[in-house]
Amino acid sequence: MLLAGDIGGTKTDLAIFSHGAGPHSPLAQSEVHSADYPSLQVLVAEFLNKVKMPIETACFDVAGPVIDGHVKLTNLPWAMDEASLAKDLNLKSVRLINDLEAVARAIPVLRPNDVNTLNVGQPVRNGAIGVVAPGTGLGESFLTWDGSKYVSHSSEGGHADFAPTDERQIGLLRYMLERFDHVGIERVCSGIGIPNIYEYLRDIEHIPESPKIAQLIAVSKDRTAAIVESAMNPENPSKLCAATVDTFISILASEAANLALKVLATGGVYLAGGIPLHMLRVLQGPGFMESFERKGRFVELMKHIPVHVILTRAALVGAAAYGLESFREGS
Repeated sequence: MLLAGDIGGTKTDLAIFSHGAGPHSPLAQSEVHSADYPSLQVLVAEFLNKVKMPIETACFDVAGPVIDGHVKLTNLPWAMDEASLAKDLNLKSVRLINDLEAVARAIPVLRPNDVNTLNVGQPVRNGAIGVVAPGTGLGESFLTWDGSKYVSHSSEGGHADFAPTDERQIGLLRYMLERFDHVGIERVCSGIGIPNIYEYLRDIEHIPESPKIAQLIAVSKDRTAAIVESAMNPENPSKLCAATVDTFISILASEAANLALKVLATGGVYLAGGIPLHMLRVLQGPGFMESFERKGRFVELMKHIPVHVILTRAALVGAAAYGLESFREGS
């Protein structure tokens, strides 16, 4: 049996899979807060001690660039490598892959009910596919067709430059440049980015906020969640939080379209991660696709590109699919 894990800056999902049941049917599963543990080894050892199932191999997707089997997580103070993990956990073999590569690997095996479609478009058979995943940070990846199957490619596109598309975003960039020497797109298009947008709109554009909601956000352990919840409160939405979410949606749409143009994603663009799930109702409104299609002479191409939101834990599915395939082949 295979142990698969989705190792994120905020939470870690672990699950056990078998070749017979496949990547959509874990035999045991657990979710924990990553920062509660000093290392992945400690976290995994605790999980395996609880489930008491015989595991020989493991595949972990991680939020950071995997180079020659080594990785240092971007938003968590963990460094790890495949050989040490295998030794410490007493496993025959361990694979590490980038978390967005794992999401990409899940796309060919997604089921119809695993996605919500924002734009049906006109998909090109075997066309390239783009993946954008705003979670704690911003991940990006893509898939290309090699003649017989889709091949996934990891990237660190979330750290490319933030390219503003309107006056508000230009002001946001100026504001961010006073705080950081480099403003990557992740700084304004992720869980760590949403509070930056909120503070800009509060401090520079002076959009008012009720004292009650301001205090709620200030004391919250997860300011991003508090902002999103306050924006989407059907009874008493916060004007400032709503403007924050609208700005975020516009930035996300523009960045998803940028990736679509760069890899010519005629097979579609998939949004993954926890934030699109929590903002699904807003994403289904007109604002996202209006910003996505706003690419000048290429507006007609953008209208033809399908856009989907992944509803399942795609990274874990992808890590499981890769691990089951890899270890079956003995590669």
